[in-house]
Amino acid sequence: LRGVLLLSTSMCSFFGLQHLPVAEFTAMVMLTPMVATLMAAVTLKNHVAHHRWVLMLLGLVGVLLVVRPGGQVFGWALLFPVVLVSTYAWFQVLTSRLSTDENPYTTHFYTGLVGAGAITPIMLFSWDTQALLQHWPWFLVLGFFGTFGHLMLIRAFNRASAVVLSPYLYTQIAFATLLGWWAFDHVPDAWAWTGIAVIASSGVGNALLSVKEASAKRQ
Repeated sequence: LRGVLLLSTSMCSFFGLQHLPVAEFTAMVMLTPMVATLMAAVTLKNHVAHHRWVLMLLGLVGVLLVVRPGGQVFGWALLFPVVLVSTYAWFQVLTSRLSTDENPYTTHFYTGLVGAGAITPIMLFSWDTQALLQHWPWFLVLGFFGTFGHLMLIRAFNRASAVVLSPYLYTQIAFATLLGWWAFDHVPDAWAWTGIAVIASSGVGNALLSVKEASAKRQ
């Protein structure tokens, strides 16, 4: 199931980035922490304080500023980040659940095996040797960072709850904005910047509350 969720998340990510700017797409995906927190509260019985819900609603307002009707990213392509948020949130919750019982390398191996088994038949009908040779170095880079990132994610969930870890995903917005500017010369408009700032502020506030709560428990 984790492999299927990750495959669905990856496909929505690739298709979504074909039609949406990197920074705005990443900002919309930042709904994931809010959804993951809600799912963790329901399925894993993680306690969610009232002030966390306020911050998560603030993050939702930020997303609405980014995808406002009439904006440059509003359209049918929004379906990709919407589906991605759902699948990735379930992926995080399941990772948190498995991390308590399974070895992280075993979990990551079977996740990759499911994805490879599902996508290989599709590749047979769209094989392009020339394109493969041109993009092979980028595939290696993507595979390395993807593997490293997911191993770190599994280890993190082994040490903290989904409620505590989810807010840190907001740091992706800064990296996505810089990469979008560097690689595609795209800079978000004023409304999008405002929404991104609101989303990031919500995430940072949530993270600081997590640190404060952890310190209080140790005392």
